[in-house]
Amino acid sequence: MNFIASNTRYIRERKGYTQEYMAEELKWSRSMVMSFESGRTEPSIEKLVELSNYIKIPIDTLVKVDLRKTKDVSFIEIANNRVLFPIMVDDNNEDTIEVVPIKATAGYLSGYDDPEYIEQLDRIKLPFLPTGKHRTFPIKGDSMLPVKDGSYIVGRFVEDISDVKSGKTYIVLTNDEGIVYKRIKIDKDDHEHIILQSDNKHYPAYQVHKSDILELWEFTCCINTQEYDETELKLSSITQMFQSLGVQLESLDKMVKNA
Repeated sequence: MNFIASNTRYIRERKGYTQEYMAEELKWSRSMVMSFESGRTEPSIEKLVELSNYIKIPIDTLVKVDLRKTKDVSFIEIANNRVLFPIMVDDNNEDTIEVVPIKATAGYLSGYDDPEYIEQLDRIKLPFLPTGKHRTFPIKGDSMLPVKDGSYIVGRFVEDISDVKSGKTYIVLTNDEGIVYKRIKIDKDDHEHIILQSDNKHYPAYQVHKSDILELWEFTCCINTQEYDETELKLSSITQMFQSLGVQLESLDKMVKNA
């Protein structure tokens, strides 16, 4: 089963085009548009390419994804790759925040551009967030201390990689690494890569080619699921103070014990 017929009609109607207008734009006959939308005939590869270029939706998405499953769908470019970006809204047409659960992080890599997958995620609303599209991701491990394992990062979607700010933290989605939360450093002399750093210096920094990045989400807020104990709070405050001064600490444990 494919969704060419229903998707062609859905996109045309969402754009407010008549069959006659679309036919004129594509230099097709109106009967051809009607035939494709009704499913009586399927477009040839040549016609699929023309349709894909016209409505700016990849051919595989036109064929495999039922776009009617979402209330809104947008397409954005990251590193010159056009990707599907589903946006979920509530009954008042307001954006909601999808929560990617810990058990589903592996599935997110294959489902991030699938409206049906995104639609199944739990959603929350946080009224204090700035404008923009937000999503919530679980954090694993201790590479970004003081953010603890099991916390959630709420990120704002970054449409253009050129808007990334060096020194800020982001959720980064790539095919090789999946979902990672890192601090991004940008080498002004290297226009092909970005550097991903952990705040925990036990983890080495590494480069990622910009073309390998599928999604970027800029840190907005952190939701901790575990309470900090007294020692962790002292360590966190000391670390932040000295990092702001650019001082490298050799032995935080000693300082905490003497505090």
